[in-house]
Amino acid sequence: MVSVKFFASAAAVGLLSTAALAADLPPPQMYQPPPQIAYQPAPVVSSGWYLRGDVGVGIQSFSDFPHSQTNSAFVWPASWTIVQKDLQDTAIFGGGIGYELNNWLRFDVTGEYRTKAMFKATGRFVEFCAGGGNCFDVTEGNFSSAVFMANAYLDLGTWWCLTPYVGAGVGSAYNRITGVQDNGINSDGTAGFGLTSADSANWNLAWNAQAGLTYNVNNNFKVDFSARYLHLGSPETATVFCQNTPSCPGAFYNLNNTNSWDFRIGLRWMLQPDMVPMMAPPPLMSRG
Repeated sequence: MVSVKFFASAAAVGLLSTAALAADLPPPQMYQPPPQIAYQPAPVVSSGWYLRGDVGVGIQSFSDFPHSQTNSAFVWPASWTIVQKDLQDTAIFGGGIGYELNNWLRFDVTGEYRTKAMFKATGRFVEFCAGGGNCFDVTEGNFSSAVFMANAYLDLGTWWCLTPYVGAGVGSAYNRITGVQDNGINSDGTAGFGLTSADSANWNLAWNAQAGLTYNVNNNFKVDFSARYLHLGSPETATVFCQNTPSCPGAFYNLNNTNSWDFRIGLRWMLQPDMVPMMAPPPLMSRG
């Protein structure tokens, strides 16, 4: 009986102690998952405007050097043939403003100055040559241009910060020809006539086709490397004259189909700041 009473008393004390401890604990709460950080998408950029600057070199040429006679009293040699022609390279300095419509398509308008380059064309004839043989007529001058273009580009995707693209453009070239001299060389090597011309300037239709590679330094700054074929039209010299001599072979010339292979480096600056995704504050926990 003693042992039974003892164990009953001990059990009662244990139950009372557990109830007292449970009364001191905080009320139970509902389980809450760990807070999650929600990311807001980057704001949509409403403007894709950019500025650009370009430098490069142009490897220039022209296909022919035809003449248009202005002195009908002079009989032009029937054997006249252009046997040599050359146009030196030029340096290119340009800039422009453009708009990037999306990741694939962009447009810009550009202007550039192409530095003065010397040209030369040599004609050969046999008429009027003392003692027979060949006589030569060497025309030299300087050629420079200011070119204005509207361009469109197709970006072909980006891999490891590199974006290949193709493009084309159309516009106008303001071509200047200065310092023209026309010097005759006799068949015996002595100097013949000497002719000069005033400076000339004229507008010609121009167009281009190009391909390149863009390195995306960051979202706001890009570097372009491009190869471009540029057609500059057929600029025209002023009339070549020689001291108003009646027998002077008055004529002006064209640098027919003047074109250039241009190799350029360009820089593009986007006009909006770089957008970074923003973090939303964590949600508050509710207590049950």
